[in-house]
Amino acid sequence: MNTQRTKPLMVPDPAALASVQLLCNSRDPYRTGPEQDTLFIRAMQEILLWHQQRSPFFAALLESKQIDPLKITRIRDLARIPMVHANFFKTHELLSVDRSTLCSSLTSSGTTGQKSQMFYDPFTLLSGQGMVAAIFSYYEWIKPNQPTNYLLYAYEPAAASRLGTSHTNTFLCKFAQEARVTFALRATGTGSHEFDLFGAIRTLQEYADEGLPVRIFGFPSFLYFTLVRMRDLGLSVTLPPDSLVFLGGGWKGAAGEQIPKLDLYALITDRLGIPDDRCREGYGSVEHSVPYVECSHHHLHQPVWSRVLIRDVTTLEPLDDGEPGFLHFITPHTTSVPAVSVLMGDLAVMHHDCPCGLETPYFEVLGRAGVSKNRSCAVAAAELLQREAL
Repeated sequence: MNTQRTKPLMVPDPAALASVQLLCNSRDPYRTGPEQDTLFIRAMQEILLWHQQRSPFFAALLESKQIDPLKITRIRDLARIPMVHANFFKTHELLSVDRSTLCSSLTSSGTTGQKSQMFYDPFTLLSGQGMVAAIFSYYEWIKPNQPTNYLLYAYEPAAASRLGTSHTNTFLCKFAQEARVTFALRATGTGSHEFDLFGAIRTLQEYADEGLPVRIFGFPSFLYFTLVRMRDLGLSVTLPPDSLVFLGGGWKGAAGEQIPKLDLYALITDRLGIPDDRCREGYGSVEHSVPYVECSHHHLHQPVWSRVLIRDVTTLEPLDDGEPGFLHFITPHTTSVPAVSVLMGDLAVMHHDCPCGLETPYFEVLGRAGVSKNRSCAVAAAELLQREAL
């Protein structure tokens, strides 16, 4: 494992959040054991007290559920922490820090007018980025001295853009030296984006001729449409074997054309020559920025910075492995906003005993409940395809 170190990040209040800082600065993303559980519980106690003292909304929520942060003493107690649905952030601005300390805000890009807006102080923003770096380091994907070409199936940044998807994908380009960077969703200059299908194919051909490793990030639906068109045209390229495909954002609005993940990876290998174990997917959201990244067996494992539960869709009670329900994320890393216990709109199921050897549980995303009311950033992207009439 690459153990690249970064300078420790400082929480807003080192005395009040000492365990939060220790946990979020952990560079071993999948460590398990009693000591790790104890640290996580201490960090949760600290962050619950932090938001209780600074957010009237969260204080009232804890009081309504009769939760004393100091009585959260075991991992099983985490299920008692009150949940805030991700949709709540679409209509409310909640801060636990002074607005003057904020360094960034990002929005999701749903197209129904329901846009999550999350606010970040330096610790929240940089600790989330540090988590991504730790996972990339774990899989030995950090190559600072390797010139690399990038094809991003993401929104080309426009002036004043704060879309979380653009922010994430441009950040991922920092892990290998940028040679060329090409966006497949091109800014039109009028506030919208267009999918440049043939430009993406041309870029892949040029990259193959140049011979540098290629990293492909972004929405899986657009990469799939590119590969299908290449297949229809009888085109294929051979990219260097140390190239990397890292996808995220889902298919939601293109669900009718979605294919199984392993079939997509097989198509990537067939058309681009990138091996299966270099094709991965990540899961994250504006409301919960802890990263979940596929292992070599394509499972989304729980990292040390969070705990993942599955909730019954009717009763919201915690479910056992193998039972489908709502995803529920718990993390102490967000100091700026009380997004420490977030119920997502995605349906998922938990599993253990992955053949990859990691001991942490992993979840499988089954789909999104109430798609018409709770759509993610993939929807805005997928709807561009309809206007392209491909």
